[in-house]
Amino acid sequence: MSAPSLVANSETKIASIPVPPLLGASLAELTMWVQSQGQPAYRGKQLHDWIYHQGARSLADISVFSKQWRSQIADIPIGRSTLHYRSVAPDGTVKYLLQLTDGQIVETVGIPTYTNPRFPDPESLERLTVCVSTQVGCPMACDFCATGKGGFKRNLARHEIIDQVLTVQSDFQQRVSNIVFMGMGEPLLNMNHVLGAIKSLNQDVGIGQRNLTLSTVGIRDRIRQFAEEKLQVTLAVSLHAPNQPLREQLIPSAHSYPIEDLLAECREAVEITGRRITFEYVLLAGVNDLPEHATELAGLLRGFQTHVNLIPYNPISEVDYQRPSGDRIQTFTNILKQHHIAVTVRYSRGLAADAACGQLRASKK
Repeated sequence: MSAPSLVANSETKIASIPVPPLLGASLAELTMWVQSQGQPAYRGKQLHDWIYHQGARSLADISVFSKQWRSQIADIPIGRSTLHYRSVAPDGTVKYLLQLTDGQIVETVGIPTYTNPRFPDPESLERLTVCVSTQVGCPMACDFCATGKGGFKRNLARHEIIDQVLTVQSDFQQRVSNIVFMGMGEPLLNMNHVLGAIKSLNQDVGIGQRNLTLSTVGIRDRIRQFAEEKLQVTLAVSLHAPNQPLREQLIPSAHSYPIEDLLAECREAVEITGRRITFEYVLLAGVNDLPEHATELAGLLRGFQTHVNLIPYNPISEVDYQRPSGDRIQTFTNILKQHHIAVTVRYSRGLAADAACGQLRASKK
């Protein structure tokens, strides 16, 4: 059964009193909560503003509340994490390890874009993107991925996903403009909490749905379910191979979901949403980056309303995969263009800070 529509929820759902942690609750729900505590309704708007826009980490921090009430509610959690480690790359990318209340560690990355990348300066910040995680670890076990090598612990709750965005926003002292669900974990295996986080990030934090991208390896029937939400969120499918045998080599979980079935479901999602799908393809030297692979990929995507992101691999110590040469990357790109496939080469940011997913957590946990 598919998750209920966020659109329908926003119009028809009756607000309920949230159970702490409070992060992720709507204005109406927070208003009901303050009233349940014997406070006037206007305190709900104040609480909403302090949680989502002023970065309050504790109810005791909210100075517009009376000291007496703050002392009474000081132990009620908002739902914020603790900074475990912070690493800054020369290009301005910041990688965070956040410790959750149960001691688990999760990664998030703040990726600034400046008008002059050679001279990063807060005054020239054009865009601030947050790469968020949706699980502690990942069960998909992709062979080239550092997170997959660390195994799977648990899903993240809605407030733990939203907290990552607020952490980056507070650290940069800049409004977040874009969010990519491309950190640790498979978002479509944590559908309900991810949908709840998207709703709150849109309606409470104020980030437009068109500025959100969700990346998935592809879970049978879940792409369709996500499409049926009729969101304006970009869907990015991690393909990484142009045929089933090679895809199973790189993504062991793909053995239960043939690439033909995956693409059929993606085509159905395009029909449902009217939005194109992005396909992500990590280029691994000598593995999936040959000219014949590019030609096969082009044939696979012919007639598809899509865009391909080529991602030159960022090596990790656990495996021997390497990044292709610049010439090999250019040849692959040119072949796709010759077949009229829209394509962009995207290089990883923050490499000097171990900001590739899973790397920092493995070294600093």
